[in-house]
Amino acid sequence: MPSDGLFTPIFVPAALREAVSDRAWLQAMLDVERALAAAEARAGVIPAAAGEAIAAACLVDRFDVEEIADGGRRVGNPAEPLVRALSAAVGAEAGRYVHWGATSQDVLDTAAMLVARRALGLIVAELDGVTAACAVLAEAHRSTLVVARTLLQQALPTTFGLKAAGWLVAVLETRRRLVALRADRLAVQLGGAAGTLASLGEQGPAVLGLFAAELGLEEPVIPWHTIRVRVAELGGALDVAAGTLAKIALDVALLAQTEVGEVAESAAGGRGGSSTLPHKRNPVGSTLASACARQVHGLVAVLSGGLAQEHERAIGGWHAEWQPLRDALALTGGAAAWSRGVVEGLEVYPERMRQNLDATRGLIMAERVALLIGERVGRLEAHALVADACARAVAADRPLRDELLADARVRAHLDPDEIDAALDPAGYVGSAQTFVERALELYRRELAS
Repeated sequence: MPSDGLFTPIFVPAALREAVSDRAWLQAMLDVERALAAAEARAGVIPAAAGEAIAAACLVDRFDVEEIADGGRRVGNPAEPLVRALSAAVGAEAGRYVHWGATSQDVLDTAAMLVARRALGLIVAELDGVTAACAVLAEAHRSTLVVARTLLQQALPTTFGLKAAGWLVAVLETRRRLVALRADRLAVQLGGAAGTLASLGEQGPAVLGLFAAELGLEEPVIPWHTIRVRVAELGGALDVAAGTLAKIALDVALLAQTEVGEVAESAAGGRGGSSTLPHKRNPVGSTLASACARQVHGLVAVLSGGLAQEHERAIGGWHAEWQPLRDALALTGGAAAWSRGVVEGLEVYPERMRQNLDATRGLIMAERVALLIGERVGRLEAHALVADACARAVAADRPLRDELLADARVRAHLDPDEIDAALDPAGYVGSAQTFVERALELYRRELAS
């Protein structure tokens, strides 16, 4: 993903764009060459002076990104022209030890892990902001009544705090997975031409361990040139994270519809305006978070599709991963950044929530009435009684309370006070408060860990 241009800055914040930029990838490749030389020098495979000279030259400002990219067209990857340029930069004596025993895929796979580690750190930081904002909403609105909607229809009362708690728990779970991947699943790649490290002789395993230590990445059990579980796993985690953020975006956009009007995104800085309609207040943050997630989902299909590769080195399989991985990292970060802005600035309208809760004139409390009657006559008979009352209320455009009071069969089991109590939404939110507290406790534990 380019660091500038017309579209990318709309979706992805500057820090994420920089983290996955051409410059960042090139520096990561140079970091790989530096670490390899240092590991081989420590293992006695190359002279210490050569390792030092190579390390001193591994600075991105000394190389031309476009020149490296153009050189990569000839051989099918940017590592080979970088190795030639680095060898020339350090001089003939040290230059012959650049990239000793490695293959281009070793450099690119390990560089991908370094880029992913940095980008994941930024993504997790944005997710931390999302969870903090969700926790604030859950706490502040733990008792704020709102209608729960199933299949986009009004169902039962709930609280907006519980809705926010649902967002909170989902993001915490996806965050946990990304943190674990960053800590335990990003591994160096070093296998040489065919995954045997034959070029390093008996020192191969020692160099591999030192190489991993130099970069602070995991040491794999064996080289993973065509075992792409790590990449597919990373892609899957990014897909789940972006999709989880898209769920929040979808909820907010639906709640912000004119006819619903229960929340609105912040209009600070003129956000949400329309080029045509002066009155519009569009949910821009939710729109862009959703757009980011849709792109990530498509990109990850390429990464998971790369699990089946030929023998010890693939024809195109690992080449196909570079751009989708870069873009998936950036766009997941974009989804997180936009979602954070949405939740942090969310305007909540409890009065409108109450109005919508009362829109069915008591129908959403039908289940509670049926349960109370069911305790006395059985569930099926009670359900039929209340269903009849609901149908009459809809047909006559009357409150459910009126139809219940007018039905002698209902009054035989419930007096007016019991009917009024049963129709009070505040008395029928079940364990919402408990679930909110459980979500907040999970958040506090995660924050402390």
